[in-house]
Amino acid sequence: MAASSLEPVLARLGDVPLRDAGELRARLVPELRTLLDEARASAEARLLEKGDGLACARFLSDRMDEIVRLVHDAVVRHLYPADNPSMAERLAVVATGGYGRGTLAPGSDVDLLFLLPYKTTAWSESVVEAMLYVLWDLKLKVGHATRSVEECLREAGADMTVRTSLLEARFMFGDRGLFDDLVSRFDREIVAASAAEFVDAKLKERDARVAKAGASRYLVEPNVKDGKGGLRDLNTLFWIAKYVYRVREPEELVKAGLFTPEEFKLFARCEEFLWRVRCHLHFATGRAEERLTFDLQRTIAERIGFAGRGGLSAVERFMKAYFRIAKDVGDLTAIVCAELEARQAKKRPVLDRMFGRFRRRRGGALENDAFVIDNNRINLRSEDAFERDPANLIRLFWLADRHNLPIHPDATRLATRSLSRIGPTLRNDPEANRLFLDILTSRNAPEVVLRLMNEAGVLGRFIPDFGRIVAMMQFNMYHHYTVDEHLIRSIGVLTEIESGKGAADHPLATQIVGTIHNRRALYVAVFLHDIAKGRPEDHSTAGAAIARKLGPRFGLTESETDTVAWLVEHHLLASNTAQSRDLSDPATIRSFAETVQTMERLKLLHILTIADIKAVGPGVWNGWKGQLLRNLYHETEVMLGGGAVDIARSERIRLAQERLREALPDWTEEEFESYAARHAPAYWLKTDEARRVKQARFVRAADREGRTVSTAYETDRFRGVTEFTVLSPDHPRLLAIVTGACAAAGGNIVDAQIFTTTDGMALDTIVLSRAFDRDEDELRRAERVATAIERALKGEVRIADLVAGKRPPKERARTFQVAPEVSIDNSLSSRQTVIEVSGLDRPGLLYDLTTALGKLNLNIASAHIVTFGEKAVDVFYVTDLTGTKVTHAGRQASIRRALLEVFKAEEAEQAQRRSA
Repeated sequence: MAASSLEPVLARLGDVPLRDAGELRARLVPELRTLLDEARASAEARLLEKGDGLACARFLSDRMDEIVRLVHDAVVRHLYPADNPSMAERLAVVATGGYGRGTLAPGSDVDLLFLLPYKTTAWSESVVEAMLYVLWDLKLKVGHATRSVEECLREAGADMTVRTSLLEARFMFGDRGLFDDLVSRFDREIVAASAAEFVDAKLKERDARVAKAGASRYLVEPNVKDGKGGLRDLNTLFWIAKYVYRVREPEELVKAGLFTPEEFKLFARCEEFLWRVRCHLHFATGRAEERLTFDLQRTIAERIGFAGRGGLSAVERFMKAYFRIAKDVGDLTAIVCAELEARQAKKRPVLDRMFGRFRRRRGGALENDAFVIDNNRINLRSEDAFERDPANLIRLFWLADRHNLPIHPDATRLATRSLSRIGPTLRNDPEANRLFLDILTSRNAPEVVLRLMNEAGVLGRFIPDFGRIVAMMQFNMYHHYTVDEHLIRSIGVLTEIESGKGAADHPLATQIVGTIHNRRALYVAVFLHDIAKGRPEDHSTAGAAIARKLGPRFGLTESETDTVAWLVEHHLLASNTAQSRDLSDPATIRSFAETVQTMERLKLLHILTIADIKAVGPGVWNGWKGQLLRNLYHETEVMLGGGAVDIARSERIRLAQERLREALPDWTEEEFESYAARHAPAYWLKTDEARRVKQARFVRAADREGRTVSTAYETDRFRGVTEFTVLSPDHPRLLAIVTGACAAAGGNIVDAQIFTTTDGMALDTIVLSRAFDRDEDELRRAERVATAIERALKGEVRIADLVAGKRPPKERARTFQVAPEVSIDNSLSSRQTVIEVSGLDRPGLLYDLTTALGKLNLNIASAHIVTFGEKAVDVFYVTDLTGTKVTHAGRQASIRRALLEVFKAEEAEQAQRRSA
């Protein structure tokens, strides 16, 4: 859309003034809408063809300039001509904000400043109003202000947002003298005396914005605009540079001395990539979408042109590229902060805040003369420190940990520029590896130092296998962070346990961590447990091979290396066993103990498992998982010690009953003994003390009120779930009815504990994912779910009809693919057949599976429901109606076919809905 294409639009309006603004809009808007649609279509085509996001944003900005200019000319020519304008009838139209930078995303706001000489006149007010109505009729999101030069300066002095907006002001058309007056006075009266204040305010604003969007730049659903490492961070750097050094174009950052030419190339590459992603997001969704959600990641990866390679899918390769860019943006931020501080343009506390976990100290000698303490931070004595001794690249971080001091950004910057010095010689240097092992196993803050090493690029270069998983995401809803960030956070959890800070959540781990003999092996295993993610082979097996290679290099003994390799290979064993197996079945414990073999391994695996689960993301760990892991530990401890499992189990049952009795002082002995006798041993072994107390009172209340069907519920904000307790007469289809009622009421089951009392009652705990942030809203929903469960159990509603009306979101079916699997095993239990079903989770899945099992005439003795994001793993302990295992091959094949059909039917229905 060139100027020549706009003139005919004005010509078609004629030269005669129109009757009113309504007539102008009626004739002008349709033509402008066509031009705008054509411009956006052209921009999208260029983006898809050439892949230049910044060029797309600039093209859209240029086209918007032409639209705004055309609207102004039409208004002035046909509605409010000013043939002999007075000094008051002057107007400058100025672009501000992102539009002021000359870039515009498809769904971005159009920010305009209508600049006046000193006050609004009837003419200027009419022109501005008429222009805005046309722009609004075009469905544009217009942010606007009408101010005089004096008003702009007054507002900028009081409001940092206005000040930032004016910083990026760009003259479009009108009275140039007004704009030039504003710029010169803004520089002289506002900017000149407030550089430090502006820098401090912008960095604090960035901290608040990042905290709101998600503090880690490695969150797997990042915000491209406002998240850490996103476009707004680059904007902030440029705002600071413009304010402090009054540069006008990004290229001037090199001349100002903030960046080297190579660093500016990195800045430009980051900016283009982030704009490319943002423009694709807006085009793909048809709105100003800034968050790369799972359902959009695959779409954007395809639009940009990523393909699967080397064990990674297209979307995982795209997101790895995204996170590398986010890391580069973080590096650039650190560079600018260091340069500003060196020039004293930034207040010191801002930088110190970045290293808040370090303790401050002043003075003190360092063990190596290549380093000095510079303003309470470790810095290099000379720029050739890494050249003279490449081991200093590791020693820099070792000293930071040893002396609890932050690293000067200049030193970090030089380390990043010296990565080429980390090669085979340094990787095999015993001293460098000793220093690294000291960092990894430090009792100070290894998580902090490892993250600094990773962000500087040193960690991935020193350990190439770690470098392969830097910025790697796993395309699922379970993992919240990239693989490298997950491993570093795992070390943080381990340090927390060892320091005793996690005693409330992990009493057993805190108790046993001081008794282990292989502390170094534990830290290395935690650091390496997911090192082989993203490879075609099983990551646990491949990771064990990597551990055997790296152990001797790090200086571990042969025995330590064997322990690390074993832990990496089996790091999922305890979690999978605890969550998806019946721990009251001796066969489960026997099988687990045969693999673990020693008490030392049991302790190490227990602690590693906690560190792994907790580092997955917020809300993934909960008390329920902790109790299951502790139960597994105690059961295995008895077997490994050569004791009788049944005796140990009976002792723990006795202790559990004693503690419950103490918690119920208002119960009579006869009342308590009668209640305790109703529960099978599995109940006392599997449930935690708090739940036993709540359920005892719940059952007694139901008995006293004569209710054979009863429900109770409570929310847990920290875990993000709502728990339901269900009491009902037991029967074969009970679980199907309960799960169906939950699905029909919009509840997604994420876990369950199922027990049958000796008098034929079922006492089940069903855990649903939370739907509302506010407790009052969630409790209202819980009441609806509880009512649905009770009505279903009483036979007042037909569950099948209700569940049939529920459908999973179409987007979810498109976003994730999980191949369904069914395994049937008779060796895992001494009494039942174990059926494990995994596949894409959805509302109603558990109901469909339990219904299918019911139709196959199978009794469900226990069920273990586990979800890993979008993947459901449901394990059922079943028997035939005769109470025996399912051993016939033909019968097993029928079960497998029936359960797989549950997924196939849903897939077919989803495909039919998508085609419709």
